[in-house]
Amino acid sequence: MTENTNETPIENGEAIDQATQTPAAEGENVNAEAALQEQIATLQQDLLYAKAETQNVRRRAEKEVSDAHAYAATKFARDILSVADNLGRALGALSDEQRADEAFKPFVTGLEATERELLSVFERHGITRIASIDLPLDPNQHQAMVEIPSDKEPGTIVQEMMAGYMMKDRLLRPAMVGVAKKAD
Repeated sequence: MTENTNETPIENGEAIDQATQTPAAEGENVNAEAALQEQIATLQQDLLYAKAETQNVRRRAEKEVSDAHAYAATKFARDILSVADNLGRALGALSDEQRADEAFKPFVTGLEATERELLSVFERHGITRIASIDLPLDPNQHQAMVEIPSDKEPGTIVQEMMAGYMMKDRLLRPAMVGVAKKAD
């Protein structure tokens, strides 16, 4: 019987060739394992990016829903501002004699109560009047309509022609104002 040095004892009916178990084959196994590890790392990175993107989309959606709830009435609020303006003009047009006249008292009281209720509704919904008089012009909140000669610092608001309003942190309508300029 001759012995073959390239073969090992028979297992399960087949001879195992020791030549296939060379260092080159082990190197291929190492390379394949390294490639698999690289693939795993790439897939883990992709998974992290996908999770982050999903979280960003969720946050944006939540913010959009929140903004939609907070500012849903913006168009209606802009429209109702003219009602507040007209009510203020009506009260401003009443003279002291008319306010003192007993025949006008219920009318004046009703107008004042309506104005108070309207301002209360504005407050409940985060609608606030923009301060203007004696403040510097802020182009984000004020719209300069005229320049008025004055002894005040140029750019200071000296007259408010129409009140401006904010709804929470958004501008509903800029205040229409007159701004001081150097006297001639």
